[in-house]
Amino acid sequence: MKKVQFSKPQGEFFSTLRKSVQAYFDENQLETSGNWKLYLKTAIIITTYIAIYLTIMLLPIPGYVALLLASLLGFVQALVGFNIMHDACHEAFSKKKNVNYFFGLSMNALGSDAFMWRQKHNLVHHTYTNVDGIDDDIAKTPFLRMCESQPRYKAHRFQHIYLPFLYGISTIYWVLVKDFEDYILGSRFNIEVGKMKPIDHVMFWVTRIIYFGLYLVLPAFVWGIGWTILGFVLMHMMLGLTMSFVFQLAHVVENVEFEHCHCKELTVENEWAVHQLATTSDFAVDNKVVSWFVGGLNYQVEHHLFPRISHVHYPAIQKIVAKTCEEYGVDYFSYPSTRKALASHFRHMKRLGQA
Repeated sequence: MKKVQFSKPQGEFFSTLRKSVQAYFDENQLETSGNWKLYLKTAIIITTYIAIYLTIMLLPIPGYVALLLASLLGFVQALVGFNIMHDACHEAFSKKKNVNYFFGLSMNALGSDAFMWRQKHNLVHHTYTNVDGIDDDIAKTPFLRMCESQPRYKAHRFQHIYLPFLYGISTIYWVLVKDFEDYILGSRFNIEVGKMKPIDHVMFWVTRIIYFGLYLVLPAFVWGIGWTILGFVLMHMMLGLTMSFVFQLAHVVENVEFEHCHCKELTVENEWAVHQLATTSDFAVDNKVVSWFVGGLNYQVEHHLFPRISHVHYPAIQKIVAKTCEEYGVDYFSYPSTRKALASHFRHMKRLGQA
């Protein structure tokens, strides 16, 4: 197992920031978990999800309409991941643990597994953000080169062209191969993570059987095997593209930093909080429509500093973070729009593929 140590805090930056954020909640008498806005959004997304699925399965619609709806279903699944699963798995959806666990299982409804997500995302990615050799989110070798410490292959010259296809099939690979591989082989991370309990094993298999029944077996009786497979692929292409781009715009862009840990030990010069700021970027923080759809994941800086605070509070917290960073001379990165962040991601990937 690899060992990474962050430098001890060199000043009062993070302690001041935490006190300021806590003061915001105290003064406004707010809980750090979700509120009625989140629960209303959850109801809208889940209702839309169910309505699309039932339309495909029960109404006499043409095949091409069913395929369009399958693609739309993939997009709504991404909204489930951004807005519901993500908060719940971080225990920020509700102040009640059982409620968080239940809505965290929406990850299983997407075909993956909530337990495995928490290990990969909460423990590994959030602690060791952009540390090559540990952070699984930037470990796409040999297909993609995401930072300079990763090996470069000739095919990478074109990675900025073919990466949308890889993003599109990423969740198909995740559902059909990756989770089973991780389950059978055990932890594949370079640091120690939690072990599955009996209930986690049961949920892994039961929800997986239900998932394949709902999205492959039952549709095959209604639409036939060919249409079902095509719809399943289109659904995942939309899900994979949407999820991949939203997450990559926070960490694989031009204005963030990377560390690399290819030995057994690494000492990061920055303290943990400053490391999070150096390796993470916000985008489109003034766009309420983007924030609504992506579940506040355009506020990745705030999320990484305060992962157990629901995303509905990030617009207010962002102002506190930006102000505190300015006061203490700590860099805070943000792109003014989604378009500019997306362009930066493609430029970053093109440069790494050609340089």
